[in-house]
Amino acid sequence: MKTANYNIRIDPVIKTKAEKTFAEFGLNLSEAINVFLHASIKWQGFPFDVRTPNPRLIQAMQETEQILEEYANGTRISQPYTSVHDILQEILNEDNDDDV
Repeated sequence: MKTANYNIRIDPVIKTKAEKTFAEFGLNLSEAINVFLHASIKWQGFPFDVRTPNPRLIQAMQETEQILEEYANGTRISQPYTSVHDILQEILNEDNDDDV
């Protein structure tokens, strides 16, 4: 089978992450790009949903990043929860504190 060459510019960090990801599937970057192109042809467009996140999602992601950064820096006051039960228990305790 004949092949054609096509040069693209890729951020080196993205390239490295993509190579590691596709290696888990036994593919190199060139093979993965070919899979993408075949799927795009089959679906007559992107083989996945392409859209901009809504503002609420963007805000939630930013808040999550801030919380994780605060935990990493040791500046986060509240504790992380390991279960929904723990969250509900704290909420119930706060409600009881308001009654005092």
